[in-house]
Amino acid sequence: MKTYKNLSGDSAIAAYEIGNSFIKIKFSGGDTYTYNHKIPGKVVVEKMKDLALKGRGLGSYIMDEVKTNFAFKG
Repeated sequence: MKTYKNLSGDSAIAAYEIGNSFIKIKFSGGDTYTYNHKIPGKVVVEKMKDLALKGRGLGSYIMDEVKTNFAFKG
């Protein structure tokens, strides 16, 4: 996993891993969640990938738009 840049300085996201059809997010609390093209969907996952690479806005996007719509936990 790559360390999330956290350019805002207050994100709950620690790291991420990007694959062709998924993104895994590790939160600073230790939990890891997988989001894929099936759940919550391709458009959302691709937006999450973009935000992860930019290092800003991913945590807010998950809290505001994605919420608990993840494919796997753990």
